[in-house]
Amino acid sequence: MVDLVQYEDASSEVRAVYDDIKRSRGVPDVNNFWKALASHPPTLRRTWESVKEVMRPGAIDAVTKEMLYLAVSATNGCDYCIASHGAAARKAGMTDQMWGELVAIIGMANETNKLAFALQVPIDPMFRNMAPPR
Repeated sequence: MVDLVQYEDASSEVRAVYDDIKRSRGVPDVNNFWKALASHPPTLRRTWESVKEVMRPGAIDAVTKEMLYLAVSATNGCDYCIASHGAAARKAGMTDQMWGELVAIIGMANETNKLAFALQVPIDPMFRNMAPPR
């Protein structure tokens, strides 16, 4: 759909983002996702800054973050993101057993979500005003 922008063909703006990605991730080159986004430098920069912020170390450990990303990618049917974040989850420590449990959760959540939606199940009063934990 779009040409992949290689480092040697990239503008200085794109090269700066590529350099930050390579430095942050400790990789020799950026993957094809970033090369595709580089066809529109503002989108490349914005997306990288957002991903970097969301996936940085925080209250949720790296393997859990990658597994969450992987679960959403599987639900959305993004083969590229499944492959990319599957590899990242493995690198962060996801085991075969964890992958099996994750797949079971993905399947169960999708099934029960669709059932609740199709049946238009009313939300229980005890769940209506649930605030996230503080």
